[in-house]
Amino acid sequence: MTSRTSRTSRTHPTGRRPAVLLLAATLTAALATPLLLAGCGSTAAAPVVVRATTPASLPAPDPAQVAATAAATDAFGLDLLHTLTAAPDQAGRNQVLSPSGLATVLALLLPGARGTTADELAKALHTGLTPQQYALATGALNRRIPPTDGLTLRQADDLWAQEGLPLSADYLATLAAAFDTGVHTVDFAKDPEGARRTVNAAVEKATEGRIKDLFPERTINSDTRLALTDALYLKAKWATPFKAAQTADKPFHRLDGSTPVVSTMGQAGTFRYADGSGGILGQPWQAVELPYAEGGLVMDLLVPAQGGFAEFTKSLDQARLDGILGALAERSVDLTLPRFHVDTANELTPALRALGVNAAFDAADLGGIPAQGVNQALKVGTVVQKATITVDEAGTVAAAGSGVGVDVAAASAPKRPVELHVDRPFLFLVRDTGTGRPLFLGQVTDPQAG
Repeated sequence: MTSRTSRTSRTHPTGRRPAVLLLAATLTAALATPLLLAGCGSTAAAPVVVRATTPASLPAPDPAQVAATAAATDAFGLDLLHTLTAAPDQAGRNQVLSPSGLATVLALLLPGARGTTADELAKALHTGLTPQQYALATGALNRRIPPTDGLTLRQADDLWAQEGLPLSADYLATLAAAFDTGVHTVDFAKDPEGARRTVNAAVEKATEGRIKDLFPERTINSDTRLALTDALYLKAKWATPFKAAQTADKPFHRLDGSTPVVSTMGQAGTFRYADGSGGILGQPWQAVELPYAEGGLVMDLLVPAQGGFAEFTKSLDQARLDGILGALAERSVDLTLPRFHVDTANELTPALRALGVNAAFDAADLGGIPAQGVNQALKVGTVVQKATITVDEAGTVAAAGSGVGVDVAAASAPKRPVELHVDRPFLFLVRDTGTGRPLFLGQVTDPQAG
């Protein structure tokens, strides 16, 4: 597995580096020769990594396409949040998801999709780029922020393939160029449970143990031929940490009207802040931006007025979010914020179907993945994501694992400070201020629920 915080390959769990095979030394051979994974001698417990050379014909990512892909991920994330919280029993629950993680794992799949399958995926992802352009732009976004002493941000992408399944050299070359990743060979057909454990262990390692069992039992089976994974890990310190001495128990107003006492942090300082009623979203709200110490990352808190959470969340789209974030300006703010920890696990097939992605699960055309002439019809069997976030006085630790299982088919600041006491349900967004791309997005309706 290759992490984009380092250009060196990761060590295998045994402590030895996995074998790396180059497809070809020349552009012509790389584009013309299919990759046959038979004869690698690997097992589910000891996958071999096969890497394609990066073809010179794939252009560098275009800055305009990178910016468009960041905005598209923003819109895709809001669509997902709305879909996942649409059911009455889900609207009032805590939620955290990684728009960039899921967009990335679908960007691994998209270059192999054809026809209606590709069109539906592109529409859900809000992109008009070609699959190769989208993959290159997504990879560029993932590499944008280097690690520093105060920031750990890692994102690792992998393709896990059935031993002996010949894969298209064009498809692998795109993955190599966009994500600097190769192919791990495992034996889904004979040992699906062993393969599942191997894939899950790699994601768990890449996320510092925070994402366990990404693929639940029975989501990987003997019909599985490919698994695509993205692992995202973030550890970031606040630019201005909250002082533990100012943390106190304060009431939090839940959606059901109950008011538990929760551990609440506090500080007064200058933050980028906005509020409004009417205009943007048509109901009162407050928003504040909390910067992290390094890397150009921030956490935005969007806090509707008491009683307005459901209407606010339902009407929040990309344009309205852009309006709120564009209105942020420096103000003196008396801020309180509950400490919170949220874990979420989602099987995302229903959500993607609600966004118009159907062919990938039914009559899929993933003909760009197998090598030419290989009679192997494939379809998406499952799309999963697990995400976690912890916010405390020091900063934020968050992680997400995203996976796709591919089966055989069948204004001017006033002098007086404003108050923003986050004592009611709120939304949060961790984003890259340079591009606006959301790394994490969610809602907290009960800080005690976990």
